[in-house]
Amino acid sequence: MAGVAERMSGIRAFYVMDLLARARALERQGRSIIHMEVGEPDFETPAPITQAGIEALKAGKTLYTPAAGLPELRERLSKFYRDQLGVVVSAERIIITPGASGALQLALGVTVNPGERVMMADPGYPCNRHFVRMLGGEAQCVPVDSTSAYQLTAEMIQQQWSPSTKAVMLASPSNPTGTVIGADEVTEINTFVQQQNGCLMIDEIYAMLTYEQQAASLLKHAPEAFIINSFSKYFGMTGWRLGWLIAPQPYVDAIDRLAQNIFLAAPTMAQHAALAAFEPETMQIMEARRDEFRARRDYLLPALQQLGFEIATKPQGAFYLYADCSRFTDDSHAFVLDILEKAGVAITPGCDFGDHRANHHVRFAYTTSIENLREGVGRLALYLVQL
Repeated sequence: MAGVAERMSGIRAFYVMDLLARARALERQGRSIIHMEVGEPDFETPAPITQAGIEALKAGKTLYTPAAGLPELRERLSKFYRDQLGVVVSAERIIITPGASGALQLALGVTVNPGERVMMADPGYPCNRHFVRMLGGEAQCVPVDSTSAYQLTAEMIQQQWSPSTKAVMLASPSNPTGTVIGADEVTEINTFVQQQNGCLMIDEIYAMLTYEQQAASLLKHAPEAFIINSFSKYFGMTGWRLGWLIAPQPYVDAIDRLAQNIFLAAPTMAQHAALAAFEPETMQIMEARRDEFRARRDYLLPALQQLGFEIATKPQGAFYLYADCSRFTDDSHAFVLDILEKAGVAITPGCDFGDHRANHHVRFAYTTSIENLREGVGRLALYLVQL
């Protein structure tokens, strides 16, 4: 029997999924578990979106759409960018994908050749480096910390750029830190990357979940960039598997051809449902939920700091807190496993997000109610005093 492909040696499983599986097993045994591990909002999909999906099914709208997506949804997104985010982008440049992961695969698939490098921050979203590996490229992970708000800067990129560097990946707000990149910084980064004949990719799946500033797209400051987004986080459609990619015009044909061959099209029912995501009634629901996420952050951040976790950079968006736990451990993976077993609190170890000081960090997702967060903090307090 043939062996597993060599590329798989560099593609790790999500540690958080193992933790979730253990947490579920403990719950089946009757244990109470406070979940702050998985980055999935606890809110159900807004009713108008679900109803639109049901109506699409009843109407028999279950056939394939074009590979680039339902034309009405692409037009609706173009209007959304113009009216809500102040960016003019043609519907032709918007490709509907099976989640943000589908968008990442398309963007990397049409740009990265074997042996080329893609620069990204460490810590960062783990799939980024794994997708690059899958294509035969190399993830060029640059250590970042609170001094740069855990973001790549133009200076870092200029210093780290090499002849084999092909692209730079940014995320704003980011996972696992929730920090954002300033417009001036992105403009400078984009200018440099264009001068090097490289590609800039920006993950904006949390762009609508910012708390101290109005939601915006960095496409305004980097018009040549690939923009990755999703209906999963802000719109609460995780299981519907729907995202989108905004691509520079010269890449649109290649992306369409690649989409046809990888997944043919995003789920039809989900695309029809998403047409209701931009209705005023739905947006009102989502804005109320954003306020709730902000309230959760504003409770959990000082509560964790009082327990002894160091969080040097206040997250401006998303729903994560990336905390230095070195006061308690030098092995964050063992630490979170022990917390789960003894305290009934599930959080994510830093090793899921890279290698830079990963053993000294954990991620808390405030994707559960404030009541649950309070209970989780209380359990952590009892656990920590026993160390």
